[in-house]
Amino acid sequence: MSVSRMIDIGGTKIQVRGSIVRIARLDGEKFLFADDPEAIIRSLRKQSSRVDLFTFIQKVSDTNPKYGYMREWDNLAVLPISTFDKWWNEQIGFKARNKAKQAEKKGVVIREAPFDDELVHGIWQIYNETPIRQGRKFAHFGKDLDTVRSEEATYLDRSIFLGAYLDGRLIGFIKLLWDYDGSQAGLLNIVSLIEHRDKAPTNALVAHAVRICADRNTPYLVYSNFAYGKRTRDSLSDFKERNAFQRVNLPRYYVPLTAVGSMALKLGLHKRISEHVPEWMILKLREIRKNWLHRQMQSAPEGT
Repeated sequence: MSVSRMIDIGGTKIQVRGSIVRIARLDGEKFLFADDPEAIIRSLRKQSSRVDLFTFIQKVSDTNPKYGYMREWDNLAVLPISTFDKWWNEQIGFKARNKAKQAEKKGVVIREAPFDDELVHGIWQIYNETPIRQGRKFAHFGKDLDTVRSEEATYLDRSIFLGAYLDGRLIGFIKLLWDYDGSQAGLLNIVSLIEHRDKAPTNALVAHAVRICADRNTPYLVYSNFAYGKRTRDSLSDFKERNAFQRVNLPRYYVPLTAVGSMALKLGLHKRISEHVPEWMILKLREIRKNWLHRQMQSAPEGT
């Protein structure tokens, strides 16, 4: 569902999505958090254009419910960080540690990258390597340079880019985004070229991100959700677990702002369609989609 509009409330960006039920949430909500959600709710009620529902989650460091609004449980993949050595020697699995070492042995160099035309072009090349990733259509495939530049330019005042380079060429990157108070960082983007998967650039990027967070005394690194909807395990959650990310359950609140919002909550319209479908059916549909996409790629004319 695309963003229909963006609202700025005291410097905090709020996304509004939907046409029938208009749901508002913090822009970058898995990585940025609202210190004063009640002030946002008051402002949303005063908007000239209707907003039906506001949803938000609490910070990773604050998992006990503290608001009286209707709530459900959401989750994030969280890595508690004290020192890099502790993570490297005690927290991560043997396989993840070897992968990170393997990247260096195969000539992969990790360094901070300035946000410039060279970085944008490298990210654009990575995004356009393949239309399919992890058995589904890759959302960034087919975007032009200007779109990539615009999307990656968000929150530059609190972000850094890490690049994985092989012979000077960008083969993977991470965008690290710090919360407003610096209490946690989020892996906003982490993508590498499938062509160089054997060199484990993603593992090396995660290791460097942990080192930077440790150096900055950032206690938590967040890697989006640990589980999505009813899907509890997949290759991505396994990767997160091997790198010592843990599932942390957090209260997600829903605040109706209009009669439409109240009715949507009662009918369950605030949830994705997939959350109303049995898990066995989701798994079957996912397998069908994966096979269909695989056939589409095999039948595509050479050079497309």
